[in-house]
Amino acid sequence: MTEKEKMLAGEIYSATDPELIAELQTTREIIYDYNALRPSETLKMKTILRKLLGHIGDDQIIINQPFHCDYGTQIRVGKRFFANFNLTILDEAPVTIGDDCFIGPNVSIYTACHSTDPVERNSRREWALPVTIGHNVWIGGSVTILPGVTIGDNVTIGAGSVVVSDIPSGSIAVGNPCKIIKGNGSR
Repeated sequence: MTEKEKMLAGEIYSATDPELIAELQTTREIIYDYNALRPSETLKMKTILRKLLGHIGDDQIIINQPFHCDYGTQIRVGKRFFANFNLTILDEAPVTIGDDCFIGPNVSIYTACHSTDPVERNSRREWALPVTIGHNVWIGGSVTILPGVTIGDNVTIGAGSVVVSDIPSGSIAVGNPCKIIKGNGSR
């Protein structure tokens, strides 16, 4: 398997692989162009997003600049998607976002995982776990979503939360670590 195939399969791979580095560089060039557009150039923005992202549900997509991602091709968004300023998605694994989702400013979604052992970490070997966000989800500002998390449908994640584990459908969750305060699984 190539290092990219390993990455996409969720296996340990070398993050310094030349093929992966070249793809990251290509994506950074596209992102640079996207972030340099004037806010009035919405048609150009949508054209770039259609080229960059793995799937877009419809043309009612808005991702306010600046936007950052690693590959783009691993990101799938549903219909009527809105993301505010400074969305960062590290998409070494799939990031799937459903219909009618709203993402506040300064949100980060991570799929890349690194060893806690310094020697292993310094080898630049890593793995990735997918993130899935359901339909009708609102993610407040400055939320961080960690690798492997699934957020169900009809969920609200409060501002500043760090989502470290799955959040079931119909919940309101807040905090660091993010805990359910209303809905399924609340106490």
